[in-house]
Amino acid sequence: MTATALRPPSHLFYQTRQRRPMLDRGEGIYLYDVDGNAYLDGSSGAMVANIGHSNPNVLNAMRRQMEKATFGYRLHFENEPAERLADETVKRMPPGLDRVFFVSGGSEAVESCIKLARQYALAVGQSERWKVISRFPSYHGSTLGALSLTGMATMSAPFAPMMREMPKIPAPTWYLDQDDLTPEERGLRYANMLRDRILQEGPQTVLAFIVEPVGGASTGALVAPDTYLPRIREICNEFGILLIYDEVMTGAGRTGKFLGGDHWPDAPPDIVALSKGFAAGYSPLGAMVAHRRLVEPVLNSGGFIHGYTYAGNPLACAAGLAVLEEIDRLQLVDRADRMGAILKGRLEALKQRYPFVGDVRGKGLLLAFELVADRDTMAPLPTELNAYIDLVEEAYARKLIIYSRRTRGGIAGDHFLVCPPMIINEAQIDEIMEKLTASLDAFADKAGLERLS
Repeated sequence: MTATALRPPSHLFYQTRQRRPMLDRGEGIYLYDVDGNAYLDGSSGAMVANIGHSNPNVLNAMRRQMEKATFGYRLHFENEPAERLADETVKRMPPGLDRVFFVSGGSEAVESCIKLARQYALAVGQSERWKVISRFPSYHGSTLGALSLTGMATMSAPFAPMMREMPKIPAPTWYLDQDDLTPEERGLRYANMLRDRILQEGPQTVLAFIVEPVGGASTGALVAPDTYLPRIREICNEFGILLIYDEVMTGAGRTGKFLGGDHWPDAPPDIVALSKGFAAGYSPLGAMVAHRRLVEPVLNSGGFIHGYTYAGNPLACAAGLAVLEEIDRLQLVDRADRMGAILKGRLEALKQRYPFVGDVRGKGLLLAFELVADRDTMAPLPTELNAYIDLVEEAYARKLIIYSRRTRGGIAGDHFLVCPPMIINEAQIDEIMEKLTASLDAFADKAGLERLS
């Protein structure tokens, strides 16, 4: 009997009662359980482990910091790792975004963004601005503030009485549209939905628009047409509305640029939220990076009324600084672009074998494929198939980890994120595809779906 099978009952609980093998260690793109089984981390956890597991340079940097200090409260001390990490972060930002506030995770980063935006409005005499428009579907975090922005009713509905739901516009799911418009025209059409919603809400009440430059878990690496974000920027400028980029998943090089928004340099944000790959799983860490023109009025008006105990933690910042150094040393942003093109091509080829693979999308190593019942109409598979669960389990049985969600607002559709660490090589891409193909074969046979030899 395996060590995993002999485990006692657990006092932990998360989403469900499901148990998984006991983790032993991680190396590169692999995770090992206590029985010695190797799992290929095809989703970098939850799109976190951008530089792979157990990078020795990062571990050594953390050990050095642990020997000096693991905690120093920000109101009592400044610390060198936080100062250096802030400096290195700003170097990678669009011009003017040179004020950094560290947090412990993505939800905290998004909360910080919307609270700074609100305090800026108060500082400049625009107290009537409080609405933050987001998209449906979208995901921006699980705290109540971030959840009010999240466009996924299955997650937000139970808590609706406890929070103020924010306005939504449709995400640019242009690949589903059955019309005669070009992609460029569809991009503008979706962007102009923001303008319509601003007018509907009353421009004087709208504070900001928050968007993932490339879609994350809720839309499966959705990439809007190139006309979309520049037009969004124009609309925000027109009404004096702040543009917030949620780069929690897209940041730190995953899309083949340091920020996902860097693919559209004509649409710079006012505030950026970072986490996940920012410290790549080595320590809980995230950041809000804001334009100085927003921060200075807030500080001049009495200070930023916000904070977390672990903001700027020296150990977490030492880890984050080492991660950025490894991203540069190994040229992982460029590697994500090159390996992502290879992996995306291999995923596209799945369409030839599986008629139910309807779309492949993404940038760099933030990639996804969507399963459908009919490729012509893009109708989703029947919900009772639970494809988003079953295919993940088939892959897990073959020691491949991928990440899934319901595509259509959390209630229908099935997409799967394939987002391995940015250190991946072509031989390891072959391994992903071998395991994924076997998993799709098994799923198709069980679900009674057509597959071609």
